[in-house]
Amino acid sequence: MNAPLALGLDLGGTKTAGALITGDGTVLARARAATPAARGARAVLGTIADVVRELLAQAPGPVLGLGLGAAGTIDPASASVVAATDTLPGWTGTRLRPGLSEALHDVAPAAWVGGSPRIEAVNDVHAHGLGEAWLGAAAGAPTALLVAFGTGVGGSFLVDGVPLTGGHHVGGHVGHVPSVQAAGLPCSCGATGHLEAIAAGPALAARYARLGGAAVDTPEVIARAGAGEALASRVVQAAATAAGEGLAGLANALDPHRLVVSGGLADAGPTWWDPVLRAYRAAALPAVRAAVPVKASLGGDAATLGAASLLLRGTPPA
Repeated sequence: MNAPLALGLDLGGTKTAGALITGDGTVLARARAATPAARGARAVLGTIADVVRELLAQAPGPVLGLGLGAAGTIDPASASVVAATDTLPGWTGTRLRPGLSEALHDVAPAAWVGGSPRIEAVNDVHAHGLGEAWLGAAAGAPTALLVAFGTGVGGSFLVDGVPLTGGHHVGGHVGHVPSVQAAGLPCSCGATGHLEAIAAGPALAARYARLGGAAVDTPEVIARAGAGEALASRVVQAAATAAGEGLAGLANALDPHRLVVSGGLADAGPTWWDPVLRAYRAAALPAVRAAVPVKASLGGDAATLGAASLLLRGTPPA
């Protein structure tokens, strides 16, 4: 088989997902494993290597290498982890190219085009953005902003399909813009009043419990709000309003041609989406209201497709 092949990996705090992908974005195989986060970087790299071996066993020919979308602040030029949260203890400072090359030392050279793997890496939300800009909801847009509302809040601003990571590689950390709705609420970064402190899924559930609700997960709070429970409705309304205002502020500043929303909360239905869109329209400048937020379309394949595109399309982040 002469068509180019690459592996796309999506590393999170709980799972490591991978896919074998062709040059036109066809997914030939998928694999996944639990991320051994508590055991440190060496164990995490070993798990990535295990997923890679499983996918290589299904490859119809040599593979270019692997692209990795990883949690944390990633320097794409050196493929190293600049900073990471306690979700992945010991991850900060990890040099991904030598680390993964060592973990894959037993793989035969014939498995790789040229005898050794190319290894590229980017932050996981930038990987989502790359995937959606290639084959998803942002395809064809000259500029696109993807914002993910899930375990945290992250983003990626892409120009001609290339994510801008900024001078310190923290571009896209949109969860850490100030939010009036989050005044006084502690954020995962140690500050207070950031968008993530109210608009992320766990923050929503924690606020519901703190205000007197049961200790339930985010989908249950959404379901209770949809059923008309007053406290759940108030909590979801506040979180969704903060999300919509945050999206509008970013759109006002960046003026993207396409504004895409992903993450677990994007699947919450009208209970979440309706107040998001109301808040967005109220806060967006007239000229950018036409860029109405739309839902991401690639689901769980977005990050692996985006990571693989680093090799298949030659789109390194700027």
